[in-house]
Amino acid sequence: MADEMEEGTTVKKFMMVNRKAPHGSVYALEVLEMVLISAAFEQDVYMAFLDDGVYQIKKDQDPTVLDMKNFSKTYRALEGYDIDQLYVEKEALEERGLTADDMLIDVHVIPRSEMAELMNGMDVVLSA
Repeated sequence: MADEMEEGTTVKKFMMVNRKAPHGSVYALEVLEMVLISAAFEQDVYMAFLDDGVYQIKKDQDPTVLDMKNFSKTYRALEGYDIDQLYVEKEALEERGLTADDMLIDVHVIPRSEMAELMNGMDVVLSA
């Protein structure tokens, strides 16, 4: 499953699964930080947004009413780290009345069954 890098180190496939709403806890921000750190170490990083995690990348968030900082725009920086393997569970969007057009960044919308297959192909799956 893992690919070999030129220096002989192993590149692993990391899937960061986001299930929590973006505000009210530290989970969303901590997962985003883990993703950026993993990418800095040249690992093959994937992100999945399931359940209320789809709200993390929803356009036009305004957490100031919760007295919290809006970090959602940081997701736009992922492209600069070559992180473009971003997946959203189709059913999670539908259950919340959202579509791919409501997302802040470009994502691959896939059904729950394909998400499970994708996760099974990972070397490491971390969920928050």
